[in-house]
Amino acid sequence: MNDSDIIRNVLNGDQNKYALIVEKYQSNVFRTVMGFVHQKENAEEITQDVFVKAYYSLKSFQGRSAFNTWLYRITVNLCLNFLNKEKRRKIWSLFTDSFQLPTKEKFVITQMEEAEEFRIVQKAINSLSEKQRTAFVLSRYEELSQKEIASVMNITEGAVEQLLQRAKINLKKKLNRYVGK
Repeated sequence: MNDSDIIRNVLNGDQNKYALIVEKYQSNVFRTVMGFVHQKENAEEITQDVFVKAYYSLKSFQGRSAFNTWLYRITVNLCLNFLNKEKRRKIWSLFTDSFQLPTKEKFVITQMEEAEEFRIVQKAINSLSEKQRTAFVLSRYEELSQKEIASVMNITEGAVEQLLQRAKINLKKKLNRYVGK
């Protein structure tokens, strides 16, 4: 059963068929989300949100693009929304924390997080522009072709190629500091 058949069945009242969509795309969506948020718990929650939003928006899917392209658009949008909320939350947290003495627990957690190499890479990826980060994550985590990325991002393949080149250059510059080059 292909995506179109499943969608038709779901829209005709067989909601149980939606589980086939979730099963087929769950790991791809999760990997994409991890590429943006880098934390398993948040990625699991956002992945679930993607499939809930897709389910309730299914009747708006018009089939002008492949279903997975439409699903990736939802995924990217929810990830970017999450990151924007996190940025605002962190700014507010910094403001309120400046009026409190740090606790020993906060100090230990901060030390552990800063010691991880993963955080260095995460920070470098997060520092990319929104478009560069989106193209990079879809390319590296999801291994989408430039044509597929162009479709997801509604840009040309040439623009995708430029974004990927800029992302590589920027990541190399940022990560060279940590490898001593």
